[in-house]
Amino acid sequence: MDEWGYPACGTSSFDEGDPMILDRFKVEGQVAIVTGAGRGIGAGSAIALAELGADVVLAARTASQIDEVAGQIEALGRRAITVPCDLSDLEAVAALAGIAASEFGRIDILVNNVGGTMPRPLVDTSPRFLEEAFHFNVSTAHALTRASVPTMLETGGGSIVNISSVIGRVAGRGYVAYGTAKAALAHYTRLASKDLAPRIRVNAIGVGSTATSALDIVTSTPELKDTMEDMTTLKRLGSVDDIATAVVYLASEAGSYLTGKILEVDGGIDVPNLDFGIPDL
Repeated sequence: MDEWGYPACGTSSFDEGDPMILDRFKVEGQVAIVTGAGRGIGAGSAIALAELGADVVLAARTASQIDEVAGQIEALGRRAITVPCDLSDLEAVAALAGIAASEFGRIDILVNNVGGTMPRPLVDTSPRFLEEAFHFNVSTAHALTRASVPTMLETGGGSIVNISSVIGRVAGRGYVAYGTAKAALAHYTRLASKDLAPRIRVNAIGVGSTATSALDIVTSTPELKDTMEDMTTLKRLGSVDDIATAVVYLASEAGSYLTGKILEVDGGIDVPNLDFGIPDL
């Protein structure tokens, strides 16, 4: 220590035996529920959490996809429960909390990843289409969050990570339904964080253009891919690992002083980097 009581230059402020910084990212012995876990961001997040010690409940529509992800998790020495279901069914989504509690006896982490809406011009966006976008992106997250809270509280609390989008923050043509729903999910995150504090943290990730199957048409078309990359400040598309790393940060002790925040993992995008060519009216 120096004369003012601070660590001397070149020394650590941690006492010997204190956890290393990297240890704060571990989630050993914890249980996570991940929706839309069969591929892309959901699968990557589930595997990342398992790598750091979590057992995982995997939910998606396609059984073969979550079975494959479960195999990767089990190869890491962790347990995985697969639940093939229609994630637009709010009762099925809420039931995931009971499955986790029954199988593992606890819930520590939720990753509300399921969502998405096809682009459509405003004049072609019916009120029903807009309501369906809200249902699939916001109501599903609320149903699972609400159902999981009692079990989370029984073991001291937990962390909820909602997967929002940069399109909930920036404006472009064709995104009325999707952007509105993702903006609603972002603000839902802020509001829920107040109701559930201090024992349950709620954050979201504003995801930018990420190379998943949803962007297959882009990544397989060099002209489109080049344009999107050129319009992204970091000049590349995001990877699943970029988002999964952020999920781990928010879910773990490493992010324990964050709640109600939207972590923008978007390559620096300020405007949409995919133009659908919708003409003036």
